[in-house]
Amino acid sequence: MNKIDSYHFGQVAVNGKRYTSDVIIFPDRVNARWWRKTGHELHPDDLSQVMAEKPEVLVVGTGAFGLVKVLPEVKPSLEAEGIKLIAESTEEACNIYNQLCHSQMVVAALHLTC
Repeated sequence: MNKIDSYHFGQVAVNGKRYTSDVIIFPDRVNARWWRKTGHELHPDDLSQVMAEKPEVLVVGTGAFGLVKVLPEVKPSLEAEGIKLIAESTEEACNIYNQLCHSQMVVAALHLTC
């Protein structure tokens, strides 16, 4: 199980390894090359890997200042797959992920900067 050790603007540490670009954290791996179709908008297409994994919960980190906008069509497309969406600033998203990862199948998609 992956656990987030720390988050600071522009970097996240997961199980002792530091990442400096946006990531998707799965229970058994980290996709360190995640990027969205449109830089600061989250589209359903940006989450195809997550939907294939079928977690109970997706925690989205919208950046240190919350600049990533989760488009309105994201939530219904996740709900159609039985996935609950939680979107918060990246620092808060990291905390929520760490709380949930012990009791639920959770994935985190994190924007590390703005």
